[in-house]
Parts: sequence; structure tokens; C-alpha cells
Amino acid sequence: MNVGFAEVWHAWRASLRRPGFLLLAAGVLALGVAASTSVFVLVDQILLRPLPYAAPERLVVLGPVQDGELQGVMSPQQYQHVQSIDGIASIGLIKGDLQAVNVAGDGEPEQVDAFLADRSLLPTLGVRMRLGRGFSAQEDSPGGPKAVILAEGFWRRRYGGQPVLGRTLRVEGAARTIVGVLPASFDQFGAGDIMLPLALPPHTYDDGADFLAIARLAPASVVAAVNARVDGAIHAMFADMPGVQRDYLQKVHIGSVPLAAMLHQQQRPAMRLFLAGALCVLLIALVNLGNLMLLRTLSRRHDAIVRHALGAPAWRLALPACAEGVLVGASGAIAGLGLAAIGLSLFSGYVPAEWTHGQSLHISGRVVLLALAIAVPGALAAALFGAWRGAAATSLQEALHEGGRSQGSRSGRLGRALVIAQMALATCLMSGAGLFLHALYDAARTPLGFVSDHILTFDLAPVRADHPDGASTQVLVQRLLRSLRAVPGVEGVAVTNGLPAGTFEQQFSMGGIHLPGGEYFRPSPQIRGVSDDFFSVFRIPVREGRAFEATDVAGSEPVAIVNRTLAEQQYGGHAVGKEIVVNDYSGYAAGKAMAGDPGMRPVTARIVGVVGDTRQFGPLDGYKRGFLYLPLAQVPEHIVRVFRSYQPLRFALRVQGDPNHYRRAAHAAVAAVAPEQPIANLSTMDDVVRATTGDTRRDLFLIGLFALLALGLAATGMYAVMTVAVTARQREFGVRMALGAPPAGMVRLVLRGGVGQVAIGMLLGVGITLALSRVLGAVLEEIGRSVLDPLALAGVCAVLAVAGLLACLLPALRAARVPPMHALRGE
Repeated sequence: MNVGFAEVWHAWRASLRRPGFLLLAAGVLALGVAASTSVFVLVDQILLRPLPYAAPERLVVLGPVQDGELQGVMSPQQYQHVQSIDGIASIGLIKGDLQAVNVAGDGEPEQVDAFLADRSLLPTLGVRMRLGRGFSAQEDSPGGPKAVILAEGFWRRRYGGQPVLGRTLRVEGAARTIVGVLPASFDQFGAGDIMLPLALPPHTYDDGADFLAIARLAPASVVAAVNARVDGAIHAMFADMPGVQRDYLQKVHIGSVPLAAMLHQQQRPAMRLFLAGALCVLLIALVNLGNLMLLRTLSRRHDAIVRHALGAPAWRLALPACAEGVLVGASGAIAGLGLAAIGLSLFSGYVPAEWTHGQSLHISGRVVLLALAIAVPGALAAALFGAWRGAAATSLQEALHEGGRSQGSRSGRLGRALVIAQMALATCLMSGAGLFLHALYDAARTPLGFVSDHILTFDLAPVRADHPDGASTQVLVQRLLRSLRAVPGVEGVAVTNGLPAGTFEQQFSMGGIHLPGGEYFRPSPQIRGVSDDFFSVFRIPVREGRAFEATDVAGSEPVAIVNRTLAEQQYGGHAVGKEIVVNDYSGYAAGKAMAGDPGMRPVTARIVGVVGDTRQFGPLDGYKRGFLYLPLAQVPEHIVRVFRSYQPLRFALRVQGDPNHYRRAAHAAVAAVAPEQPIANLSTMDDVVRATTGDTRRDLFLIGLFALLALGLAATGMYAVMTVAVTARQREFGVRMALGAPPAGMVRLVLRGGVGQVAIGMLLGVGITLALSRVLGAVLEEIGRSVLDPLALAGVCAVLAVAGLLACLLPALRAARVPPMHALRGE
């Protein structure tokens, strides 16, 4: 045993005395460890960490389910029909989209985002309040006492963390009593500021499609049985009702998915992509390390053969390599953790706050254990692999005769195979980066259908106490337009419920739209209520007919404009002069109940123009959507109410020069008309468009970083193998030179073998990329791309070919300089 310790100590001392190989091997391993542990931190914090609720495994979301994923949501009307189903211990409802509301009192008025939830949500989740309590039954009923719950971030920002229970906060002009403060961990449903009660009537007809029904299953309940009961209850609800709701429900299965799975449904494709990239880098690093260990063993082959001839047992011959492997593994783990910590601090700004729930990315104890579990066994396995292959590489006589300089034919083939494997894995990663890079390149050259420069935008949600209906809102809008147009340097002002491009919050669609005497449009088009100069401000071209005019107001003939896609889908490309029916819900289950509301009367509008298509989600959006534009002054009262319940109004100012210089002027123009009216989200339209490619740029950043690491590791492996191969064949090259072979012939001879390995690796890598296209498919589908992108793949192959050629060139030039006398003297 003492002999073994002596062998280990001698190996470590030799490695530290000449640390060149240790630094190289540990550095290669550190890159793989850094990539894998960084992504594990993301996966752990986003996907693996349990929800901060009691017994989170029993929390589910109810709705249409397909292939284990939630495909839709449950309306308040449906929610009330499943509250008493056996197997459900409790159930709560929350509106999926945050609502923009205005608050005042104890500070400046401001626009904030509000959760809307019923009183059962917080008890169902098992939320432990930071302060106070949840809503009572009276507060969550129509006409009941008005209450509000604050998010912890809003509480600290506006009140400085001071006692607030019982104090009053004015929300949309109405005084509400603060009854509680949510904990900081309650951010899984968006970065809201306050929570308001839904206050549903006992038997609602609300079939809104933006609610989440969250249930807590009873301890002994079976998920399949609960799903069957929920499905039966919802289908029975619409069995005797004609209309589109029944037709839709006959085609879907209503069930449940775990709450954690639903919350992470959007992040899962990106996490799989990051994880696949990190694993590729780690595999390349381990393959490279195996190659380096093999070359290290072969360089000490002569010494090992002599020791074996003198009677040293096999375990003593392998022990120095194993000791060196452990040292390399520990050093690589430490260095990799350091690189991961630096990378996380730099990358944290690219990670959306809702992914990490406001927590910082950090190296935890189990991440350290993971790094050690990857690095030490990996390096030890590489050392054992090198020792095993080195022991079988040459015979005793060959080793003694050649002084240990020959690497052996089998080891040479193995080294080449490892290089091919590295190039194949590098090709996979480079292909992913190439696809994203090509997508962004195309995005920079893709027309949006509108002009985004020189435009300043902001949101404004009219205070409901001051503007309770559509008529008063229209008066406010017209006064604001006049005030903003009077600002020096402003060329035009538009107002709309949704900008021509932006994130998910900018879209708005609803049913009740069809041709006269025809079926409801499926899918329903995007609806935009716009001012008359909307198309001129955004430079959206009018292809046929005319744009809206100042005379298109309430009381005049109802008119509409459609985009080219809707004109082609519903009118065969000839829409001008045709009619469209808006706000008709007679075919819906709740149609009869809503028929008595004057604001619900159907409106038949004449189409006066066709405009060009715009890209709803920015330049990467390849999906064509139908758009229906209505003059804001003619929008039916019901749609105005729905607009205000979903989103604020969006104002857009086309200005001269830099839009950021008009921020203060925009604030002043609004304050001149409505001093107590806050505005929010002041930004340029260029920034809005840039945000639509933020996810792709983030994915490209990380995958591109992995791809560069993979390329560097693969090139390093190629260089190491080619260098050793040239060294082992020095006699052959010297003899060839002595017999008259030109130096250029030696260069071609070495390059031929190296370039062949690169080519084989690239072909295998492209094949693996196509075979594993599902890893990239879910992410690429969102930006309208395909794995079959010849230009991107060709560019990747060109980069890899150049890198491989450069890695082979220096050893090739060294082969051409082998002195012939050196080889003859050796013979």
C-alpha cells in the first residue's frame, strides 16, 4: 500500500513540477464542466425546483389536454361546473393575463399590473401570506366590500415595507382596503403588482378564454378518474346547446396537467436545447481528454515497457496514469466551477426574470457535487482508457527497438476515430448556432409591413372612475390626440388597442365575427381599434380602397379595413365594398343572456380598404394572420369593455429625430389633459420590435458560446492527434525526403489524412443533426425555421473545414521539415 501511495505522490509531483499537460488537460475538462454545470443551474432553478406551495405535486390545471400538454384554458362558466367534482379537494380561478390598472394614494398615481383571482385560489395553492389574509367570500362577490392584496415587490417599492393592513389604495378611482401582502415567491403567474377579486356572479355566462382553473387533488384521488369526471361534466354542460362551443368541445378532451408542467411549458424547449448543447460540449471535452490521456500514455510507453520487463505488475503501471487523472479531474472541476460562476454572472441579464422567479443564479452545494461527479470519474475513465489502449498498442520488441516513439497502428486508428467523434459533435452544435444566426440575419432583412423608426410608444389605461364607458373614453382619447399633436416635432399621433408588432400582450382576438349569413371565422382574426391616422403613422400601405378618415365616427356608416391575408381567406382577394358582421354572439352558448345588452348588438360594417400584412411577433414571425381594423370611434361598446379588461390603449407618436428625446414632452402633454392619468411602458417602436427577437438572440448567445467551445475543443484535439502522428512518422517522412519526395508532397500527405477525418466527422454530424431534429424543432418552429437549411449547414461545414485545415496545417509543415539524415541516422 505504501508503494501505491509512493506511485501516486510521484505522479502528482511530476505533474506539478511540469504543469504543461496538467494545465492543458484540466483546461479542456474545465470547459465541459463549466458548460454542463451552468445549464444545470438553469434547469435546476427553472424546471426542477419544487413550487413554493404545500404538496405541490397535487396541484393541477384543468383544461383541454393533448399529448400531456395544456392546449387551452377553462372559462369562468366552465369553472363553476367542476367545483364540486369528487377527487378535487379545492379549486381556484385566476385570470391568465395581467390587467393594466391605475392606482393612486400614498404616492404618485401609476399604472400597475393586476392579478384577478377568486377567493379560493390562494387557499388552493396553499400560499402563506407575507402579511394579512386572502379575500373573504363577501369581498369576492359582486357589489361586496372592495379589497386589494399587494405583491411584496409593490409593497416594498411604494410603501417601503411599512405596515399597510387596513390602509386604503385607490384602484381605478375606487377606494379599496389593503387586506394582505403576498409572499415574494408568488410570481409564477407573472410579475403582477396587486391582486383583485374576480367577483364572479353565482351563475356566470362568462366564456372568456384567458383563465386558469387550478385544482388541488384529494390525497387518495386518482388523476385519471378525476380527468374523466371533469371531461364528462364539461361535455354535459354543452350537450343541449347549439353553437361553436359545443362543436369545439366535441373534438377535445378536458383533463388536467400538473401545475409545474404547465408553468414550465414554454421554457421546456429552450431548456432542452441548452441541455443538449452543454452535453455536446461535455462529450467533446471528455473525448478530447481521452485523446490527450492516450497520447500522454504513448509518450511514456518506453518507460512503461521497461518497467514491465523488470517485473512491475500491471496495476503499478496503470497507477501513475490514474493518479494523474484524479488530479486532472479535481483541477478541472474547480476551474470549471469558477468559469461557471463567471458565466452565470455575465449571462444572468439574458435570463427572463419570470424564469428564475426573481432569484439570482448561483452555484449551490449540489452543483459542486455534480461538477466533481462529472470531472473526477470522467478524467479517471479517460486515464484508464489511455492506459488500457497504450498497453495494447505495441509489442515489447517494437517498443524497445523504436525507443517508444511509435504510437502503434491501432492507437493511431483510435485517435483518428476520436477526432471524427469530436468533429461530429462540434458539427451538431455549430449547426444549431448556424440556424439561429441565419434566422437573425434574415430577420434583419425581412420587411415588417410597417416602418418602426422615429416612433415613440406608451400605454395608457383610462381611469375607470373618470371614464366609465366608451363615450367618455372616446372624449379622453380625442383630447389626448390633440394635445400630443401640438407637441413641436411630432408629425403624427395614433392610438390603438395593439401595436402592429410586439410580444404576446399586443395581440387581441375574439369571436362573434362572420360574413353576412356565413359561419364564424375560424381562426378569429386579430382585432384592432385604431385612430384615423394609424396607417400613416406606421406607414402601413393601403393596397386597395382607402384608409380611415376623420368622418368615420359614431353615428356614421360603420366601416372596416382588412389586411391582405383576411381578404384572401374570406373574400377571395376582393374585399373592398363587401360586408363583415362584428359583435354577433347569437351562435354562442351565452348569446341569449347577452342579447339584452345594447352594447352587444351585432354591427354590419362595409369594408372600405385592404392594407398590407404586418408581422405580429416581429421579423421572425412567418405565420400569416388575418387582421380586422375598426375605427376606434365606431368600436361597439362591448368590444371597448373587452379591450379595457385585457389591455391598455397604445399611443404612438411619429417624431422628428430621436424618439427618446420626446419622453418628457409626452408626459407633459398627457398631464395637461388628465393630471391624474398615469402612463407606462414608454419605449421606442424599434425597441418593441427588437424585443420580439429577444428569445432567439438569447438562444443564439448560449448555443453560439457552446458552439465556439466545441469548435475550439475539436480543433485542439485535431491538432494534438496530428502532432503526435507526425512525430511518430518522422522516420517515414525522413526516408521519403531522402528518396527525393518534395516537401509539398509531405504537406499533402499529412493534410490528406487530416482533412479526411474532418470530412467524415462533418458528414456524421450533419446526419446526427437531422436525426435529432426534434431537439431543435420545437424552438425553430416558433420562428418559422427548419432544420433543413442548406445555407446554414453549408456555412457550418465551411467554418469547420477551415478550422480543421488550420489544425492540420502546422503539423503538416513540421513533417515537411524533417531532416533526411535524422531518419537515416535512426536506421
